[in-house]
Amino acid sequence: LPPPATMVRGPKKHLKRVNAPSSWMLDKMGGCFAPKASPGPHKGRECMPMALLLRNRLKYALTYKEVTSILMQRHVKVDGKVRTDKTFPVGFQDVLSIAKTDEYFRMMYDTKGRFKLHRISAEEAAFKLCKVKRCQLGDKGVPYVGLHDSRTVRYPDPDIKVNDTVKVDIETGKITEIFKFKLGQMCTIVGGRNAGRAGVIARVEKHKGSHDIAHIKDSAGNTFATRAGNVFIIGNGKEAAVSMPKGKGVKLSIVEEQAKKYGL
Repeated sequence: LPPPATMVRGPKKHLKRVNAPSSWMLDKMGGCFAPKASPGPHKGRECMPMALLLRNRLKYALTYKEVTSILMQRHVKVDGKVRTDKTFPVGFQDVLSIAKTDEYFRMMYDTKGRFKLHRISAEEAAFKLCKVKRCQLGDKGVPYVGLHDSRTVRYPDPDIKVNDTVKVDIETGKITEIFKFKLGQMCTIVGGRNAGRAGVIARVEKHKGSHDIAHIKDSAGNTFATRAGNVFIIGNGKEAAVSMPKGKGVKLSIVEEQAKKYGL
């Protein structure tokens, strides 16, 4: 029998523009395709390709080709490492640094769940926050934790558990501080329709065999609920360990937004 005509070999290398994540904010009529993020430390739809950051967000390049020439001059670092891949995936909490212009950015979400390059100081660019995804024993019984940006840290503090957040020194890769997942902790949401909102954990509902639900209260007094898996702890108590982008994680209603925009 002849082989089927629809035989595919390997993973897809293309991404249609209309199928790109809405958090990238690409215009529908700006072409047929969008850059597809390379396989890397973040999932394809939870990151942004380097080309879009330099061209669409920072406006350092007008075209895809200009992005390549900027990267090939080795000006751009992600988490302290020079990256020359134009579709390198830059995800939540990654630190983008450009030494030539002395600029540092942290990848965050705005209150509408869209990716935002938040400008930070050189001191703040020395660390990042990482969520603990797994905590296991590895080869030869060595304990390790797996973090949300695919880092593996061996022999961690035994106090670290899954869903906690750790502060990682970018230069050494060592864990310097732990933020526990518990009530009263400052957190931000990284998935679902509340992505980008920030607040304090009020309570967590346990659901056996399903998703645990976390109830969050923001600084304006609004409460909302989301899956516990979408919660990312960013500080102890009501203090965030990283600076927050404009809006400080408080989502405005449509009426509040209009009042702010038109001064009603």
